[in-house]
Amino acid sequence: MTINDEIFYGLLLALGSFLLSMVLTPFYTHFAYKYKFWKKQKTTTVDGKDLPIMRKLHAHKFKHVFPTMAGLVGVIAVTAVTWIFNLDRGQTWLPLVGFLGGALVGVIDDVINIFGSGRGAAGLRGPVKFFLISVVGLALGWFFSFKLGWTDILVPFVGDFNIGAIWTMLIFAFAVVATSNAVNISDGLDGLSGGLAMMSYGAFGVIALFQGNMLLFGFCLTVVGWLLSYVWFNVPPARFMMGDTGSFALGAGLGVVSMMTNSFLLLPIIGLPFVVDTGSSLIQLASKKFFHRKVFISAPLHHHLEAKGWGEAKIVMRFWIIAGVCAILGVFIAATGGAI
Repeated sequence: MTINDEIFYGLLLALGSFLLSMVLTPFYTHFAYKYKFWKKQKTTTVDGKDLPIMRKLHAHKFKHVFPTMAGLVGVIAVTAVTWIFNLDRGQTWLPLVGFLGGALVGVIDDVINIFGSGRGAAGLRGPVKFFLISVVGLALGWFFSFKLGWTDILVPFVGDFNIGAIWTMLIFAFAVVATSNAVNISDGLDGLSGGLAMMSYGAFGVIALFQGNMLLFGFCLTVVGWLLSYVWFNVPPARFMMGDTGSFALGAGLGVVSMMTNSFLLLPIIGLPFVVDTGSSLIQLASKKFFHRKVFISAPLHHHLEAKGWGEAKIVMRFWIIAGVCAILGVFIAATGGAI
């Protein structure tokens, strides 16, 4: 196939994922309501403190039943399209397994949140989730470095550096863990994380395309296809929540893709809104622990802006715009800095 044929094939994968997701969503909605996949509102922070501001800001969402775990639609659609039309050991096996590994951690958390009762009903405890996603990251990192033989990391405008298999494995695991948690933290407003992830996957898809990694390009577009469907149903007011199933799948897959394109150092640029949102939560936790005061009215940043009076749609759209600019900037750096 020529490059135009391969681009066309990638676009067909995106279209197939989009259409499959549009077909599957009504089935998910039916079962979500039938089996009561209701999201339990979070009432405490990770350090066990009360969340009165959050309860007030999102009280309207929990007046009625609100299903979660809609990420299952994306997991099924992306897996089916990739497995049938785009599976390759060298390019798409690893990101697909990362996507599914993150989804598995998220499913466990969502199931506990939906069907659990008592103190543990909010889902898996933070340390347990961190451990599980770390296991996924380390396992995939081992395969990436020791089986596929990747030991280089690209520093834009400087060049490739061989850092050895062990360090490559650890950086790979860090990319998976950090990105999974970042996407999960940003999944707090209608359509926010879906739109941000769409921009990031699109940017890495373009990088993969110009690197000649056409199947990896196709995988990124397959995820974008699902996210287009998700955002269709999830623009304010949202019909359902992605849940940890979707956010952990997206984050883990994105971390893998950044390593597969040798663009790990571009991940904080392309995913800058994720970095800022997650960083605001870390700053809030550190300030409360060491200085006994809050920097933000509510963390992460999108909730702070909500508390300041910004409308939900306004926050989401502006985050999307910033994500689009960051995606363009990341591709520009990749093009001029030696990644493509």
